[in-house]
Amino acid sequence: MTTAAAAPFGSPAAGAPAGAAGGAPAVAASARQVTKAYGTGETRVTALDAVDVDIARGRFTAIMGPSGSGKSTLMHCLAGLDSVTSGRILIGDTEITGLKDRQLTRLRRDKIGFIFQAFNLLPTLNALENITLPMDIAGRRPDRAWLDQVVETVGLADRLRHRPAQLSGGQQQRVAVARALASRPEIIFGDEPTGNLDSRAGAEVLTFLRRSVDELGQTIVMVTHDPVAAGYADRVLFLADGRIVDEMADPTADAVLERMLRFSGADAPAAGARPAPAPDALRKGADDRTAG
Repeated sequence: MTTAAAAPFGSPAAGAPAGAAGGAPAVAASARQVTKAYGTGETRVTALDAVDVDIARGRFTAIMGPSGSGKSTLMHCLAGLDSVTSGRILIGDTEITGLKDRQLTRLRRDKIGFIFQAFNLLPTLNALENITLPMDIAGRRPDRAWLDQVVETVGLADRLRHRPAQLSGGQQQRVAVARALASRPEIIFGDEPTGNLDSRAGAEVLTFLRRSVDELGQTIVMVTHDPVAAGYADRVLFLADGRIVDEMADPTADAVLERMLRFSGADAPAAGARPAPAPDALRKGADDRTAG
């Protein structure tokens, strides 16, 4: 039996939402000894190395790490977008490793939402039609009360009849956020969801993600390289060389920045890698984003 000291990274803290059984913390997704490798023999590259992690339900979790650390690979595996070499992944109580393609497609459609850097909106549809498109394809009618609440949360009520070309980048990403929320998935994954936005639009989208957790009870997992974006989360998981090496509860942008700088200074950059930004430059970038 696993002891408290050996609990997986990201295990829900004492303040996390309680599950139905005995007040145990609820887990929206989990990985057990997950390894993801590419190639074989001398060309084998291990992107994830025996990762154990729990994602708390109703919380906002950020995943950070330097380029090549495995953070996007971990998200893709957790979301069922990529297979694992070994180990187990569960969404709620459902193990997704080993599911057939049709079963996995159905699970992603019914239980998982996605937000990516590219907004992935259809230009011929208006905002409302883009929001309801996944449900239309699945033949499901949206819950009108919930849809209205989502639209209100992301501030799109006066933009629903506009097509993507008539919306700013921030508004388009808010449509993408609303689309992910509209079907009431068990968990939403965001891969650098503010990566294509300026600081002001990025702050708007992050605020709406934060509100969706606080007001709608959503579970969000976001991969980001930005300490300011991570500061919106309840918890940050830090990856290096395919392993979760640290975590931080109740993060702030400054605290995340300091932790990332510590990791950057701990290891010499690999051959050909871009040098880590100087501390003053990173701090200035964080201050600029906060001011925006």
